Amino acid sequence: MIPSFSDFLESKPLYYKEIDHERVHRAYALLRDHIAHPPAVHIVGTNGKGSTGRMLAYLAWRGGMEDGRWKMEDETPQNGEKNSSLLTPHSSLSVGHYTSPHILRFNERIWIDGENVSDEVLEEGHRRLYEILGSAMSEALSYFEYTTLLALLLFERCDLIVLEAGLGGEYDATNVVENKMLTVVTPIGIDHQAFLGDSVEAIAETKLRSITPNTQVLLAPQPYAEVESVARRIAEERGCGLTMEDGRWKMEELERVLQNKAWPEFLCENASVALRALDLLGIPADVESLKDLELFGRFYPLRENIRIDVGHNPLAARAIVEAMEPQTVLIYNSLDDKDYREVLSTLRPKLKRVEIISIESQRAATLREIESALEEMGIPWDCFSGQLFTHEHYLVFGSFYTVEAFLKLQNMDQSF
Repeated sequence: MIPSFSDFLESKPLYYKEIDHERVHRAYALLRDHIAHPPAVHIVGTNGKGSTGRMLAYLAWRGGMEDGRWKMEDETPQNGEKNSSLLTPHSSLSVGHYTSPHILRFNERIWIDGENVSDEVLEEGHRRLYEILGSAMSEALSYFEYTTLLALLLFERCDLIVLEAGLGGEYDATNVVENKMLTVVTPIGIDHQAFLGDSVEAIAETKLRSITPNTQVLLAPQPYAEVESVARRIAEERGCGLTMEDGRWKMEELERVLQNKAWPEFLCENASVALRALDLLGIPADVESLKDLELFGRFYPLRENIRIDVGHNPLAARAIVEAMEPQTVLIYNSLDDKDYREVLSTLRPKLKRVEIISIESQRAATLREIESALEEMGIPWDCFSGQLFTHEHYLVFGSFYTVEAFLKLQNMDQSF
């Protein structure tokens, strides 16, 4: 008997000390002949993967929508040169985007043509996947491995898919795809050292070894020079074309279009990278479409005086501090594998006080450890009572779990 999708996921741990990296490839071999394989964009990095991927997917989906459906370009031009465009001009794409983790509901992880997939679609896809893989393999796969394969199954009717790697790259479950057209490398910094390495160079090496030979690579602006060096070396080894993006592609147009959205600079840079990626793919994009895109959880204005952001590491803190209002009240908590001391130190110049919110996670740092860090830095703090004031500016930040806990306490438990 096949368990329901919700029961099946609940039976799987979210984190593993050791993972058999070949297991997902064995599972994909069982699935490969049962599904179609649309062209894929693979997004790897430490920060900005979710927002860059969603902008890329959204712009590709919205591009030329009024002119009908996209058709794959199978014909070779008469001059014998390969058409640089993925699709025929003046047509529209069916696009899938796989992202993780989610804030409130699993459905947020699998987005197709502007909408998160429904419970019914997830259940139907799960039953089909479970039958293809068999119970032994389905049960053996990790949470992320199984749901990655589920996304690939549900994306089989798409014209283009955008896959966000999890915490890794070379050994990430998303790297099973064989039809990559482009790898986008978002900013890389220190995070998940236990899995990826203790230095920026080691982490970049792990992530960038996901690059498929003879494909295109787009490198977003990087805070560490080591990343560029690693990218150049691996791209040359694998015969890949490497494009360096400075985050200013179509920026003048972006600033005009986004002036009323109040996006911080890092989101505008991510939009620039997404537009550059589409340009490399030969997919038309209308910057005006971004006016309608809501990036929930990415410095998102929940209310006029409340912003929520799922960032959780020092690199995210450095990006977000520039956009914060002075004297912000930080509603915060962290997982114990994060450098919360550096995060708090980075945000400190803009903080009025910190209010610690309780989160449910097996990796949650103890409140006492965070309290000690705050006391050492001389940052006023208290426990979050749930009370908010209209005269204060708030930022909810620290992890997906932190944002989730805040939304549930405020009875805002809807999926966006």
